Amino acid sequence: MKAMSKSDAKKRIEAFFTKDSFTNEEARKIKRLAMHHKIRLGKQRSRFCKKCNADLKNGKVRIGKGYKIITCSCGFRNKVEME
Repeated sequence: MKAMSKSDAKKRIEAFFTKDSFTNEEARKIKRLAMHHKIRLGKQRSRFCKKCNADLKNGKVRIGKGYKIITCSCGFRNKVEME
């Protein structure tokens, strides 16, 4: 298998985040790809759970002072800084 360049990896990551939904395994692979090529995910990182990599689209959201707490289906609370 041919090695992937950093620009190809960026394109693949951008294409991943345009999708509406994804599985935990797909999120894990994208995170590993970004780490391997030293690509920062930035605000996109808050789209999946830090513990189980599940999509946080359907999570329970609570708003605090300057941050949001999104509770995942696994029960883990993800704290995200508000824009």
